[in-house]
Amino acid sequence: MVVNELLMQFQADMLNAPVVRPKVIETTALGAAYAAGLATGYWASTDDIVANWRADRTWRPAMDQGQREKLFSSWNKAVSRSLDWVGD
Repeated sequence: MVVNELLMQFQADMLNAPVVRPKVIETTALGAAYAAGLATGYWASTDDIVANWRADRTWRPAMDQGQREKLFSSWNKAVSRSLDWVGD
């Protein structure tokens, strides 16, 4: 998902917060490697891991509040309508 630049911008816009893509996009595998490294003593502390992390790109919110609220309202309507698609 992080290679989809349109999605990254949309997330930044809807969250009204910066979205950062790391240099290493395989974060699940990297997280497992970091955990294993901590467990075996390869990393002395989480400070070593933080120092190793690098950002590739940051998307900043560019959507105005009115548009954000309109899209969020439409999304909430769609979720509400979908709740009865499957019976209990």
